[in-house]
Amino acid sequence: MQRIAVVTGASSGIGAATARRLAGEGFHVVAAARRADRLDALVKEIGSNVTAVVCDVTSDESVAALAAAVDGLGAPVALLVNNAGGAVGLDPVASGAVADWQSMFDVNVLGTLRVTKALLPALEASGAGTIVTVGSTAAFTPYEGGGGYVAAKHAQTGLVGTLRLELSGKPVRVIEIDPGMVRTDEFSLNRFGGDQARADAIYAGVREPLVADDIADVIAFAATRPQHVNIDRLVIRPIAQAAQHKVHREL
Repeated sequence: MQRIAVVTGASSGIGAATARRLAGEGFHVVAAARRADRLDALVKEIGSNVTAVVCDVTSDESVAALAAAVDGLGAPVALLVNNAGGAVGLDPVASGAVADWQSMFDVNVLGTLRVTKALLPALEASGAGTIVTVGSTAAFTPYEGGGGYVAAKHAQTGLVGTLRLELSGKPVRVIEIDPGMVRTDEFSLNRFGGDQARADAIYAGVREPLVADDIADVIAFAATRPQHVNIDRLVIRPIAQAAQHKVHREL
């Protein structure tokens, strides 16, 4: 019986790349995201190895419906990839918008909590479950203007580390993938409210930022190790990014 991998935030970027890669690895992928049209396109691209479920990770009811849809497939749930997340704005703390901070916490932290809680019983019941959470280098290194996102990703990594301790002795691995500078179609564009010039400036002069497929490759690697092998955390940056504050740019 084909094993199920659930990927949140699967309509674009890292999530869509991960869905494609895991389908190629033999999983039946449940691609969960808010945008039905993007999910439909992904299903047409991947084929029979994917099921699309419209899901908003900030809604308890929507996440419950996702869990019910997964259960209805009648196959072992082997993998959850908590990928849904994002950043809003680049304001200093002194002028930070509370609504933006709340939005980032609801998606990155509480979204991870909701989906993990909903699918954890099925992951345990599979006898060999894995939870991969896509964090960020912001989870351990602050940077100016990133206060809300930094705080949310710090909270998310705290959730992941606590979960790993609490699941000790149970058949579920807990893995964290922390990307640095990844250029996708939407992350920075969404952060700056659709301002393409501001989004492009983030990557100006960086010859080879990471792309979504680079992170999908690492997620697939970590998730397909023998079950006794737990990769606690992988930090992935482009060679041009030595640290959050040290990026080589060819201008």
